[in-house]
Amino acid sequence: MTYTSTLLRSLDERGYIHQATDAAGLDALAEREIIPAYIGFDATAPSLHVGSLVQIMMLRRLQQAGHKPVVLMGGGTTKVGDPSGKDESRKLLTGDDIAANIAGIKGVFERFLTFGDGPTDAILVDNADWLDKLNYVEFLRDVGRHFTINRMLTFDSVKLRLDREQPLTFLEFNYMILQAYDFAELSRRAGVRLQLGGSDQWGNIVNGLELGRRMDGAELYGLTTPLITTADGGKMGKTAAGAVWLNADRVSPYDYWQFWRNTQDGDVVKFLKLFTDLPLDEIAQLGAMVGADINQAKIALATAVTMLLHGNEAAKAAEETARRTFAEGASDENLPSLATGGSIGIVAALTGLGFAASNGEARRKIAEGAVRVDGAVVSDPALEIVVGNEALKLSLGKKKHGLLTR
Repeated sequence: MTYTSTLLRSLDERGYIHQATDAAGLDALAEREIIPAYIGFDATAPSLHVGSLVQIMMLRRLQQAGHKPVVLMGGGTTKVGDPSGKDESRKLLTGDDIAANIAGIKGVFERFLTFGDGPTDAILVDNADWLDKLNYVEFLRDVGRHFTINRMLTFDSVKLRLDREQPLTFLEFNYMILQAYDFAELSRRAGVRLQLGGSDQWGNIVNGLELGRRMDGAELYGLTTPLITTADGGKMGKTAAGAVWLNADRVSPYDYWQFWRNTQDGDVVKFLKLFTDLPLDEIAQLGAMVGADINQAKIALATAVTMLLHGNEAAKAAEETARRTFAEGASDENLPSLATGGSIGIVAALTGLGFAASNGEARRKIAEGAVRVDGAVVSDPALEIVVGNEALKLSLGKKKHGLLTR
């Protein structure tokens, strides 16, 4: 459909919209008034990763269009664990673990959103504020009666486990009720009208708006993003070395920049639309590049995405480091580094820098002749590297470079 509101038109043009519960109604509402909208993030780790970035960017688009982002931290729901997309139960975290994870996550949102007390300023809330205080019997009576087991068994998050004969605990089975209750509670507390999320959250979102309507007569909306995959069908944000985290202490700005620089040709335009603020006409120009010129579009993507998360200085430093490393063969202090204590085995060095996911993969790369130390090809997987006062440059192929320090 053709949207008239700035919000939905922007989301549509940049590829964020997969499903909406009432697109026409939401479009009309977005033209009439400021919409408080939320996305929930469970605190299962001390950092979010690139897989969460499309949701963070959608909150940014919301604020850019003159609406109010609500960041919901799942201090309560993390104690239960979302079964969506999981084959087995998550490890239960302690209250201290969850608090530490939330502290590690909070700073990322401040890079993308403006927080404050204004009508369109973002706010951050924690569902532990209401979930931890629930009286179980009252909750069953007031909320549980709006859910049927028949329907809950049809949800993909439940069917996946049952079809594979994997255990689904009663604790996890309650997750969808708690998430639905979050929507109703945020509607009451903050006037939230819209929940945003990934396509795997569609059922939970619909549950929430139906619960809000039944309990309070609230008119609520839901909108999901498509599953973001790479051109070869892979999962967005996964590499051989693991997840691409958003916190700089887990993935350096240079490695983050390099992840985006290595984007496949077929993903460049899609990622420019989703993950940068570059105007659409500029994106069209970058997307028209072919052959070797497409590398300039990838550099523009990497720098723009890194700038949003780590700032202009870090993004430009990463770009310059890459230019010097690849164009001039120079080492640079901004490259990822690994302290060796004076010596290290070549296999341990490759895995330590994240260039290989396992010792076996490291040995295969050595056998392929893809590993170099200060420009010299390494052929012996048993090589012990001695590091003096000067750092040594370890390279895997043409794109991965790091420093081995004493």
